[in-house]
Amino acid sequence: MNITVIASTYNAEEWLEKVLLGYRNQSWRNFELIVADDGSRDTTRALVERFAADFPVPLRHVWHEDDGYRRQEILNVAILEAKHDYILFTDGDCIPRRDFVQVHAEQAEPGRFLSGGYCKLSMKLSKAITAADILDGRCFDRGWLRGQDRLGLSNTLKLGAGKVAGGLLDTLTTTRATFNNCNSSAWKADLLAINGYDERMKYGGPDRELGERLENYGIRGKQIRHRAVCVHLDHARGYKTRESVERNLAIRAQTRAQRITWTPYGIDKSAHHQAG
Repeated sequence: MNITVIASTYNAEEWLEKVLLGYRNQSWRNFELIVADDGSRDTTRALVERFAADFPVPLRHVWHEDDGYRRQEILNVAILEAKHDYILFTDGDCIPRRDFVQVHAEQAEPGRFLSGGYCKLSMKLSKAITAADILDGRCFDRGWLRGQDRLGLSNTLKLGAGKVAGGLLDTLTTTRATFNNCNSSAWKADLLAINGYDERMKYGGPDRELGERLENYGIRGKQIRHRAVCVHLDHARGYKTRESVERNLAIRAQTRAQRITWTPYGIDKSAHHQAG
């Protein structure tokens, strides 16, 4: 099974470098990696090009000019650019464990999207992780992480579960299988059928809204939060505003109430499609 991994980024080279090291180290090699760049400075492009020169899988950089927060627009461009039938979405601040892509490949099935989570690290831990810690898997080891800083119960469960216990925990969890920006995957055909991301949406729930339209379209979420593991590096969210969150919540409420599948503000902006 071939997968396109799309990682969104914006002016975060220190974190993106650690993430690229994680994808260089994957056990599953049947994938391409697209860095979907929401207008970063030239140093991000230079970093991706440096990695691409000897990366074990195809690595591409998709970019548009910086014109405020337009992450959903560059993600829609990346969806169209994807060469494979299955797409895994993540962020440029989430380091994947060695089996991350493999878990998505093994769990993918028709009529479903996969819902993973993340282990949120402190800034102290985020800074402490070195290239060696990523390549030998130490940054996913509970004991090593706890030796650097505090680790919450949810993170401890995800990092320590393993394949069998992870599958059991994913069956038992009361957390809904939602579409999450850092760790979710879906079939490209299903994403195109709902017209991708709603580009009206700024920070605060655009991925959830996409998942809600997938559900309205008949694609059900499948929980893999204890099996597909990535660690989330800390950062400030200067682009988060009350207005954007409230507007997004209103769009999501409409999507659910009217069981909308197609957004006219997505990949195809021609008027001939009707909202489903």
